[in-house]
Amino acid sequence: MAKSIEYQPEPAKIGPDAHEELDRLLETLHQHGVLRLLNDLVAANNEVAQILVNGLQRQGTLNVIQNISLMLMALSSLPPDRVYKLAFGLRDLAEAISQPKADDEEKAPGVHGAWKMLQDDELWRALRPLIQGLAAFSRRMEEPVDKPISAFTGKPSDA
Repeated sequence: MAKSIEYQPEPAKIGPDAHEELDRLLETLHQHGVLRLLNDLVAANNEVAQILVNGLQRQGTLNVIQNISLMLMALSSLPPDRVYKLAFGLRDLAEAISQPKADDEEKAPGVHGAWKMLQDDELWRALRPLIQGLAAFSRRMEEPVDKPISAFTGKPSDA
C-alpha cells in the first residue's frame, strides 16, 4: 500500500515579517534624525549628565520635586472615592459659581431675608462640612513643620 505524503503549504505572506519591520523602523529613525540625536547624546553623555546634575541641584528644582512628592503622598492617603467626590465637587462648585444669575436673584436679602437664612436647617446642614473643613485647614496651617517628609511619615529625619 502507498504511504501518504505529508505536505504543509507555507502560509501566504500577509504583511512584513519582524526583520522587515525592524529595517523599516531603523530607516525611519534615521530619516527623522532620531538616530543622530541619540548618537550625539551617547557621545556627549558626560556633558549631558553634568547639565542634568547642575539643574537638579538648584533649590527651585529641589522644591518642585519635594512639592510634587508631597502632593502625591497626600493623594495616596485618600481613598479614591473621596478624591472622586472632591474633584467632581470642585467641578460642580466652579460650574455653580460661573452660572449667570437673573437680576432678581442679585438683590440683597435684607434683614428679614438674612433672618430667614439663619433659620434654614438645610442651609446649616450644607454649611457645617464647609465650616469644619475650614477649621481643620486652619489647624493644619498653624502647625510648625521643619521637614515635611518627617512630618508625613512620623519618622525622625537623619539630617
